[in-house]
Amino acid sequence: MTVMTTSATPTVNGREAQLPEVENPRKVTPKDARSLSKLYFDRLTELEEGTQEYQDARNTLIEMNMSLVRYAAGRFRSRGDDMEDIVQVGMIGLIKAIDRFELTREVEFTTFAVPYIVGEIKRFFRDTTWAVRVPRRLQEARLELARATEELSTRLGRSPKVKELAALMNLTEEEVIEARVASNGYHSSSLDAAIGNEEEGETALADFIGRNDPGMELVEDFHALGPLIAELGERDREIIHLRFVEELTQTQIGERLGVSQMHVSRLLARTLARLRKGMLATG
Repeated sequence: MTVMTTSATPTVNGREAQLPEVENPRKVTPKDARSLSKLYFDRLTELEEGTQEYQDARNTLIEMNMSLVRYAAGRFRSRGDDMEDIVQVGMIGLIKAIDRFELTREVEFTTFAVPYIVGEIKRFFRDTTWAVRVPRRLQEARLELARATEELSTRLGRSPKVKELAALMNLTEEEVIEARVASNGYHSSSLDAAIGNEEEGETALADFIGRNDPGMELVEDFHALGPLIAELGERDREIIHLRFVEELTQTQIGERLGVSQMHVSRLLARTLARLRKGMLATG
């Protein structure tokens, strides 16, 4: 339980303000932090920014609300990055939220602060992480490769060869090549990025990437449908063939088989229902 005492603070605007003194702000429960934060934010509006009293109140607010940072950082735990780094970045968002929050907004500080904290963490990932996740050893090898490349380029006056890099880095040529390939994962290119020269005209990168063929999605259905059609009677198979292969109307099918259009409709509906049920069962 957090121990608090009420102490008098200097007179402000003609009145003596009372503010709870929190002995260990970091151990304040989230529930207590919500109510105490309102008092401290109200106090900040009365204090002159830059004074020791203002800084003490601001620091207490920061420490009381660190649980918000840990909560927001927990959302990114699966990304595999050092949680301590994520929390430190989230603290920047918390401080920004405290400096910009006003009680007149009539919203809870937690509601106001979490987007700032999450936004700061996302910005950190966008600016510093790899576009494609690669093993840590390859991330480290990329940094070493960059340093070795710069050193040899300066020394030789040209781009170094793989063999030369491998000798300097004490790696095999295969490991140097692997590090080079992995470095491509550090940055990503927009599919709308223009490539080509002025004579040929600009073309978007997306134009060179294959697209999904809608027909490919039907292949699996055809494989599942084949055995089901083979189980149909001869007349039902013929009706299916006439309707969907020769693309005859129900009236034309009726004339071909010597039955009414209504009878063809009933037979077709029954057969399709049977096929549909079989497809769902095999899916």
